[in-house]
This record gives sequence, structure tokens and C-alpha cells, in this order.
Amino acid sequence: MSVEGKRLFVGVRVSVGTANALADAVETLARRAGSAGHAVRWVPPTLYHVTLKFLGLTQPEAISALQDGLRAAVLGVAPFSFSVARLGAFPELGKARVIWAGVSSVDDALGKLARRVDDATSALGFAGAAGSAPAFVGHVTLGRLREPVAISEVLLPLMEQMFSDTKVAGISLLESVLKSGTLTYRELAHFGFSSSEIGRKRQSLPLQLGPQDAPTPASSSGQPSIPSAALDLETDDGWPRGHVP
Repeated sequence: MSVEGKRLFVGVRVSVGTANALADAVETLARRAGSAGHAVRWVPPTLYHVTLKFLGLTQPEAISALQDGLRAAVLGVAPFSFSVARLGAFPELGKARVIWAGVSSVDDALGKLARRVDDATSALGFAGAAGSAPAFVGHVTLGRLREPVAISEVLLPLMEQMFSDTKVAGISLLESVLKSGTLTYRELAHFGFSSSEIGRKRQSLPLQLGPQDAPTPASSSGQPSIPSAALDLETDDGWPRGHVP
């Protein structure tokens, strides 16, 4: 088998309104973190999304079957909305490595969608939630730190902030691409809930990333923490811990 492959994940992009609201909060967090001497690599607002399933390195010949499985996974799913609110950190506030904003939906619609995706991809041989993959913890990644730090004082003023809602009408199969320090999420296919639109390609969004001083969100009481060992898999852009751009 070829060692070449694509680093893939299944996700839902946030709305423009949600992205703008999060970006405004991040500006405040970045100033506070800079004053505290914390260096954070922030995710550009155009890349904000919720990861439903991290697939990892995937051979090109497996993508067609993967698309068929994802199309089947969304059959019968009705459009819904999720709310973005509160800030937190993985694995915990005192040893933050990933900064996130929490998400929630009525009747756990987002969680149910993630489980559909997990079932479909597990049937194709990808690690499932019942196996080695971490359980779904819905969130939008805002930033990452190379070393764990305690940042509760930085996040405290904004930890309970409410942001905005995003309407979900489909899911996307996305590829993580890193070239010369530029991170791009390239959409390979979109699977709409109410149409048969499959394999539609969109323009990728190349953005130059660089280290910035900033804070890390804390674990809010309404959001579960992820085990430290799961952070190797739970990077929204598909890059393992210690190798994020």
C-alpha cells in the first residue's frame, strides 16, 4: 500500500456570524494572553468549524467508498442549528493545550449527527468511538499551545460568553494541507441533508499561520474534558499534538 494519503476529517463549518463573534472574543483573549506572556497559535476565523470525525491519513482509493458512506449517513437528517457559547480548554484549564468554544444543540442533534458519521466510517475500517478514537466532544478550536499552561485568569472574563447560532444543512469531507507554513482545509465533498449534492468541490482557503501571544480557554462546567492522551487524535485540523502549524 502506498504511504501517500490525504489527512481527512468530517466537519461542519460555522456561520459567518458565529465566526465574527468568535473572532471578536479572540482579539480580547489575545491581548490578555500577550500581557500574561502566553504564546498561542490562533486558528484563522475562516477556518472555524466543528469536527464530527477525524479520519487521519486516508488512501486515495478509499475515498470513493468513504463518500458513499457519508452520503448514506445523512439520509433522513433534517436541518438544525447549534449554539456556540462558553470557552474551555483541553485537557484541563490548568494544563491547557487546546483552546475551544463549546457547542450545543436541541435534542443533541449535533451529537446524533456525529454518531451517524462515526457508524458509517467505522464500518469502513476507520477507528470508531467504541474503539481507539476519542468520543465526540463538540467544540470549535480557537487556538493551540505547544506546551501546557494555566490560563484561567486570562479566560475568566469571557468564559461564560454566548456567541451565535449556526444552521447545519449538511456535512463536509475536508482535507488538511500544510505547505510552507500555510494551513488549508480543502473541501473534497459536501453532503447536503435535503439534496443529492455529492462531491461538490469548493475553493480551498489558504491562510498563513504564525505564533501569536494569547490565552487558552478554560474547561467550563457545562463541557466535559477530553483525556490528555486523546489530544493526539483530537486536533481539529488533523495534525497530531506537537506538530500543529
